[in-house]
Amino acid sequence: MANPKPDISLFFPVYNDENTVRIVAKRALELLEDVAGNYEVIIVNDCSPDASGAIADQLAREHEAITVVHHPENRGYGAAMKTGIAASRYDIICMIDGDNEYDVFDLKKMLAVKDYYMLIIAFRYKKLYSTKRIFISFVYNTVLRILFNSPFRDISTGIRLIHRAVVDDVELTSNSPFIGAELTIKSMLRGFPVGEVGIQTFPRDFGQGSATSFKNIMATIKDIFRIRKEIFSDNYNMPEGRTRG
Repeated sequence: MANPKPDISLFFPVYNDENTVRIVAKRALELLEDVAGNYEVIIVNDCSPDASGAIADQLAREHEAITVVHHPENRGYGAAMKTGIAASRYDIICMIDGDNEYDVFDLKKMLAVKDYYMLIIAFRYKKLYSTKRIFISFVYNTVLRILFNSPFRDISTGIRLIHRAVVDDVELTSNSPFIGAELTIKSMLRGFPVGEVGIQTFPRDFGQGSATSFKNIMATIKDIFRIRKEIFSDNYNMPEGRTRG
């Protein structure tokens, strides 16, 4: 007997993504119609200054499976991700960035191995970015492997699959783009099996991404050292009934 299709919540944050909101939403609906039993698509508008929020609202009027959450002020990528997780109703939670650099249909690879891993992330084996951005990504991942003793090749890509049990157990506190790494590292430390699948990326055909802006880089650095201090403290995730006296 074939396994029933899972119920899936899929969300994506948008900020200055008016050119891609409809594209990502349409691809998400096509995917979910094929692979899910019940499903929903949640668009998180992080107070985007362009028409992203208005387009998202229009999509919600056109498709009953789509809902929109608006931040009244810009809170950051991490905050948008936490909002998407909180709004998700189903046990399988998928997320993807709203700029269409990642393809929604790569989630099929993650769904294929969802019974083996509680969190599934991606590594970009082909990066169609500028030399500067590739260098920043290389440095970032290398630094995190050293600071957190982690084995992951590409810890913060904007596409992932999460079992609800993970986010019910892991407290996420970052508002910067570091949140993807925070989720992965804390999941690893709690013993949740974390899987990686290889993907390609697609270049933005408009504007520039905000993850490598000076503001986001500084916010990420701050979160890196704050989370490292938390994780390597004497009281983090101690066994029940055990303290350091």
